[in-house]
Amino acid sequence: MIPAKIDTMSITTISEKGVESIVDWFDQHKQSFYTLGWFYLRNQQQVEELFYRSIIKVHKELPRFKRETSFETWITSIFIHTCRELSYDRSLQVSEESEPRQDVFKTLDQVKEYEKEEVVLTYIKGISKEETAHLLQVSVEKMKEYLFSGIQSLRKEMGYESSFNGCKEYHKNYIDYLERTLDRSKKVDFEVHIYHCQDCQEDLGTFQEVMLTMLNLTERMEDFHVPSGFMENVKDRLAEKEKHRQQKNKKRKRMGLVFASVFALLMGIEVFTGSFTKLYYTSTEEDQQLRAFLQQNLGERLNLEAETDGVKIRIKSAIADDVQTLVFYEVEDTAEDNQYVIDYHEGVSVENEHEIMSHVTFPRYYPPDLKSDVNNKEKHVYHGKISLLPLITDNGTIKLKITKLQKLIRDSSDRNSFRAYQNMEYETGEWNFKIPVTKQPSIEYALDKETEVEGIPVRFDKLTIAPTATILQYAINNEQPEKRIEVLNVGNLEVNNKKVKADMYNSSFLHQNMNWTTFQTQFEPLFGEKPKEVIVQFESVHLTIEDQKTIELDASRGYPQTFEYAGSTISIDKVDIGQTTNIVISNHEIENRAYESLQFNFMGEDENEIGSMEMNSEGVLVDKNGIEYDTNEMSVAYEEIEQPRYFFTVLSIGLQNNNNAGAKVIPKRLEINGYNTTKYLDDIVKISLE
Repeated sequence: MIPAKIDTMSITTISEKGVESIVDWFDQHKQSFYTLGWFYLRNQQQVEELFYRSIIKVHKELPRFKRETSFETWITSIFIHTCRELSYDRSLQVSEESEPRQDVFKTLDQVKEYEKEEVVLTYIKGISKEETAHLLQVSVEKMKEYLFSGIQSLRKEMGYESSFNGCKEYHKNYIDYLERTLDRSKKVDFEVHIYHCQDCQEDLGTFQEVMLTMLNLTERMEDFHVPSGFMENVKDRLAEKEKHRQQKNKKRKRMGLVFASVFALLMGIEVFTGSFTKLYYTSTEEDQQLRAFLQQNLGERLNLEAETDGVKIRIKSAIADDVQTLVFYEVEDTAEDNQYVIDYHEGVSVENEHEIMSHVTFPRYYPPDLKSDVNNKEKHVYHGKISLLPLITDNGTIKLKITKLQKLIRDSSDRNSFRAYQNMEYETGEWNFKIPVTKQPSIEYALDKETEVEGIPVRFDKLTIAPTATILQYAINNEQPEKRIEVLNVGNLEVNNKKVKADMYNSSFLHQNMNWTTFQTQFEPLFGEKPKEVIVQFESVHLTIEDQKTIELDASRGYPQTFEYAGSTISIDKVDIGQTTNIVISNHEIENRAYESLQFNFMGEDENEIGSMEMNSEGVLVDKNGIEYDTNEMSVAYEEIEQPRYFFTVLSIGLQNNNNAGAKVIPKRLEINGYNTTKYLDDIVKISLE
């Protein structure tokens, strides 16, 4: 079972096992997710497809998992996204349902989609309001509004009288009051009003009955069982998908050659017609990144505007390809000297996303451009870009809705510093746009090159040149158990003597086939380049080294106790036995240390591994030049440190017994399986495409 909180070591283990570990996780949580799926879908075929697609997406996006949320919440967000996708997929609709639909599903089918989601996630799935708001990308206050309207709609569908005359100004207090979270002053005022208002008494009473009905549905859902053989069907489909993957890859490579010919012709035409375009945009477009796209005729100026409370958003252009849809914007505060940035994960939605966008990938992340001249020119104007999903059609109109902007707080002592943007505040409103977009072609080049890094085979598979990004796909063979590559960092990519940098935010794991694990790294765009030779420069490699050692834990000797491992002295500072046993391990010496982190487990008195382990660490960052940075007192941003390595200095570990919750956990020995280390590289690989 994958715990809710996952450390780096367990993420590595999951990635190594491939899709099998994700299937196991879904198998153990299938009941709640199976029930959740039926609130969106209408037949067994759809629900099976839902699990199949969700497992693939979770497996693909696992390297992007961020620990700000629990693992289950992260998976739930992907699952809900897939639910929505399938609910609009007409190819999976059937005229007759495979089994009778329960009354609770029929009732919730009658309310609006966004109302149903709020009710199901909050009262049936049991997710907190904050997490539900995060999942649905709305504010907590907006979520409460939807929850209130959802309960009102359900009340009508459940046969209550259609006319309720409760005072509207007190509606916003209903949910907090019934859940006992209303502020004391508001609670007193509300109760005084309720005491004197018969209409509000009746309104609140029926409202409470519907809330309780929803809360009690969880018990009724226990009888809604997952059918026998359900997960086996999903596993069979996943196995079949892997079988056909190589055949599909061959077809994609052939199509890439066709696109290459077409693209070369288009670029030839541009040689004769593009000179005036470049000159025009050089003098009229301030944003250098957007200017480069416009000069290559990869987009057009739009200048779409919307304004709320003196804050004006202008959509300047949109560039679409098979990788993403890149939207360039400008935010102007016409009333004050504030700068605002659009954050895709906070208050941004595409209302027709299911109709025009592909869901086989996720939007790219682009941090705020905090040092550019254009964003330091005026205090009240910010120029930026956001990534949306790629189009499924050659062209379309994106219905973009923005409800929240992030305020950038400038430090007057250093306007150009990344550290100047902290303590974020938000501006709410509503800005709506209809953005016309045309998808530009991408070209795929098959690569046929294999090399070795630290004695481990590395294979280069494909280079994709798209208007908005250049993507290198490569695979690592980790057949040797004694040494494995976990992360291979590519620095620069050179094509036709033009060098582009790797994007540190948008590199990811793709899939695993036998001993080969496939990754992709994204680089800056290479406009119109037809590569004759590709030069790949490696920066560093993160390795797992197998080096086993067993340390017996003898409480009679007292603590701290020390032992030697990989040329270092490690201290077990304490072992406090209890229902949760707390252990502290430390090593403060990092100079010339062979390892950065350890891979280990604890064995109990019954000679079985103690499976439930939560871990917190303290440590220091060390850059390529050996300069140390205390993570508790960082004077520079992480992104500004040159190729940092993180050395743990203190590990605080909590052990629990899953099989016997009340029993004390007594570890018998510590078993170290190996360690992780980073090595800096200067390797260069040349790949000829002629």
